[in-house]
Amino acid sequence: MTDNTPGKQPLTLLGLGAMGTALARTWLAAGHPLTVWNRSPARADALAAEGASAAGTAAEAVAANRLVVLCLLDDASVGQTLAGADLAGKDLINLTTSTPGQARALAAWAQERGARFLDGGVMAVPPMIGAAGSGGYIFYSGSRALFDAHRETLVVPAGTTYVGEDPGFAALHDVALLSAMTGMFAGVAHAFALIRKENIEPRALAPLLADWLTAMSPAVHTTAAQLDSGDYSAGVVSNLAMQVAGSATLLRTAGEQGVSAELLTPYLALMELRLAEAERGNEEGTTGVIDLLVR
Repeated sequence: MTDNTPGKQPLTLLGLGAMGTALARTWLAAGHPLTVWNRSPARADALAAEGASAAGTAAEAVAANRLVVLCLLDDASVGQTLAGADLAGKDLINLTTSTPGQARALAAWAQERGARFLDGGVMAVPPMIGAAGSGGYIFYSGSRALFDAHRETLVVPAGTTYVGEDPGFAALHDVALLSAMTGMFAGVAHAFALIRKENIEPRALAPLLADWLTAMSPAVHTTAAQLDSGDYSAGVVSNLAMQVAGSATLLRTAGEQGVSAELLTPYLALMELRLAEAERGNEEGTTGVIDLLVR
């Protein structure tokens, strides 16, 4: 089947790690003719047995279809993989994890070679790909026309969220969410460490912890509203002065339990600094800490 054949859109996928393989199987299951390439041929051969066409080289894979999806190890791998390929007239969708700056540079590089470009940030783990109701989705940014042209194909493995013409925005949204997740995991790790030596089962604490984090999640919207308005005191329930005073109990408890407070102290130190600098520390919440982070 070629690009001119009626039916499901054919596409090429470069990179068959855990995520790439999950993407490949989802497109195959949906009936999309798929050409695949991987640096280690064994993975491509395994998918060939499931109906994919395995290309001998990345350049051959790129030549096979107009739509080319990349899901490689890193930004350097993308450049190395595409170095010998003719990109003129190709539609490149990059799902390789990258920084905003790398995505913008790659978009310019692709355009110079006659290709349209769309960057993606995958908000899912491989088991969520192609799984209905999993909640997984992919941020896309770059050419809106390119996104619209291929949306029906892109939505097959996961939901799609277009975040703007700037090709760096998908990576920026991706990393912003992952950074928040990392901070949450740090807090979860500290919480479990506190009970580690006690007669408290982790499985007993887990639902309490999950419910508490869920109950606190609306604070995200309060923070966003305060940033938009510039009024860091709007809707504040626990002011900054109160939270700084309460942090002593967090640190003292960690000490009593023989737990390092290193996951907490950087943020607590920023709260103290903001309180010392802020004119309205007794009225505002923690949103001002964000201004301390922005250089």
